[in-house]
Amino acid sequence: MEVVYGDQRQKAANEALVDALGPLVAEGTLYLGYPVLTTADTRVQVDALLVSLERGLIAFQYADDRPIDDGAWQEVIDSQDRLYAILEGHLSRHDALRRRRGLAFDVVTVTLFPDPVMSPADAEGAYLSVEQLHDFVAAVAPLDFPLYVSLRSALERVTNIKPIKKRNGVTREDSRGAIMKKIEKGIANLDRWQKKAAIETPDGPQRIRGLAGSGKTVVLALKAAYLHAQHPDWNIAITYYSRSLSQQISGLVTRFSFEHSYEPPDPDRLRVLHSWGGGGNPGLYTTMARAVEAPVRDFQYASGLYGMDDAFRGICRELLDYTEDMAVEPIFDAVLIDEAQDLPSEFFRLIYRFTSEPKRIVWAYDELQRLSDSAMPSTLELFGEGDSGEPLVNIENRTGEARKDIVLEVCYRNTPWALATAHALGFGIYRDAGLVQHFDDYELWAQIGYEVVHGALREGASVTLRRSAASYPPYFAEHLDSTDAVVLGSFENEAAEDAWVAREIERNLTVDELEHDDILVVIPDTYTAKKRAARLSLALARRNIPSHNVGVNTSAEEVFLPGSVAMTQIYRAKGNEAPMVYVLDAQYGTRGTSLVHSRNILFTAITRSRAWVRITGHGTGMDIVQREVKAVQEKAFELVFTLPTADELALLRRVHRDRPSAPSRSVKRVSDNLYSLLDQLERGEIEVADLPVDARERLLRQLGEQ
Repeated sequence: MEVVYGDQRQKAANEALVDALGPLVAEGTLYLGYPVLTTADTRVQVDALLVSLERGLIAFQYADDRPIDDGAWQEVIDSQDRLYAILEGHLSRHDALRRRRGLAFDVVTVTLFPDPVMSPADAEGAYLSVEQLHDFVAAVAPLDFPLYVSLRSALERVTNIKPIKKRNGVTREDSRGAIMKKIEKGIANLDRWQKKAAIETPDGPQRIRGLAGSGKTVVLALKAAYLHAQHPDWNIAITYYSRSLSQQISGLVTRFSFEHSYEPPDPDRLRVLHSWGGGGNPGLYTTMARAVEAPVRDFQYASGLYGMDDAFRGICRELLDYTEDMAVEPIFDAVLIDEAQDLPSEFFRLIYRFTSEPKRIVWAYDELQRLSDSAMPSTLELFGEGDSGEPLVNIENRTGEARKDIVLEVCYRNTPWALATAHALGFGIYRDAGLVQHFDDYELWAQIGYEVVHGALREGASVTLRRSAASYPPYFAEHLDSTDAVVLGSFENEAAEDAWVAREIERNLTVDELEHDDILVVIPDTYTAKKRAARLSLALARRNIPSHNVGVNTSAEEVFLPGSVAMTQIYRAKGNEAPMVYVLDAQYGTRGTSLVHSRNILFTAITRSRAWVRITGHGTGMDIVQREVKAVQEKAFELVFTLPTADELALLRRVHRDRPSAPSRSVKRVSDNLYSLLDQLERGEIEVADLPVDARERLLRQLGEQ
């Protein structure tokens, strides 16, 4: 029996119930403090809820210790009747749970007393002590498996996570469109770790780690809606880094709020806020600054003073300094942070300062989606230390309590083949010059769904890893194969690459029966993305395929449009996904002043795909990517490498991460110009002979000497 620790108000009663039910339940979940159930005029707190294959559905209420007289009995009976009515009404909305005019199973309700009691003869339901529970529960009728699955889905509030596309244009059973119809029906329930992450909220901070596609955003939205229903008077904020996530998070929060309370969230109490804000829309930073009447900085000010890469960090540091000696009045009761890997530690310290005790701050991240040069900071680095030197935040898990540190193990978005390819490129597993980066904790490989085929997860050991069968849903293996899930395209020049991509997208829209908004083209290089998208758009236009560049000729907050193929730079792609993804100009992953940065971008781009990914590129840099992708394919998508020692890890961080910001910006500017020159030479837009002779000679001389 799995136990999910929600809002616990009676810990002693919870412990007694867990001990009593444990021997009786082999397959099922016990929710302690299940999210409230609401009708138009009442709210019911469910102290505990058991959903079990062999024991059905049982809802528990805890009676208090006061003596029970006739008047009190009526109050207890009325309370349980309300619980039954609201639970039956909630579940009756789901067609899969009904048989003719009623539910296909019994809703069992129990009021638990500290000691045995004698309930009135006309009372419906059960009124028992914990000691009487064994025989009663053992007699409850079991559920058949399809009904059990549907019941879990209804209880976990995931029936409306992602409305299934109608796909009326699908005519063939073997087309990609038909395959997507099958895959989109596959996600019915939260897995055990998603469930814990969504419902369990400790009295204090909580960290949620997971791969791209493991459901972090869904979990945070569900948690926000749950907390809002449980505590409607709390001020709750959910924040994020990528502006393109705005529509997705707002939609999820609204849908989940309707699931909980049949009404939209109160916008004054539950707010979806971009981390910074701008364009007239308040963000979390601007909300905090205005609360203490501090200057509110915009991007023009911040980038001019701190540079583009450190703009947000700089203004957060300003606000920290501004409030250093101030008695800040907290303005939030809970803050949930998505894409935490892309936000500076100064932002976390501000949130800590502006959140009331016991500091309910929940942050979710994926280390390899960090689109910067540095590793995800530790908890100590994020929040700092107290007056006596102890860390302000402790996320140690304890038995019998809501977990403070959760890893989401299953990846629902990416095929195991795409994910292994993304990790191989992201870490540089098959790179000729060796690894680019690695986790500090070797065991994290197991926690994110890899199993050891050979070797061991220890310092300096040779190891072979592969995605475990439990780390991805079965529908990938049932409907897809590895040779088609990941396809590599290497071309002599950009024009040839664009022609192939346009031809393949045309095939996707016709033969494959995919729709325009099933396709996403990701451009890794942010600085040249606008011009790069324009050139690919011409190739698509020659085949009468409409396209748009997200944030350039459309809103930055709306990625997909009906009847048009989306093209976007990597920062706007984050948090979004599509069945068919084209990673354009993958040679970018071998460039730049920081290989960690460029490799993380490749990883993030590949992991936008829900079924198929096409990794394309041109030029000499693409030869490197091609060798590495072919290596992982030839090894059946296993990762074979030697785990770095502690000294080697330190060297990786020093070589690939630690660069002074000013020299780094200078090198980047020159590198961008050099790559632009090389690209124009390869496209034939300029000739070598057009370059000044002395410049060519000096460059050759420097390269020769180096």
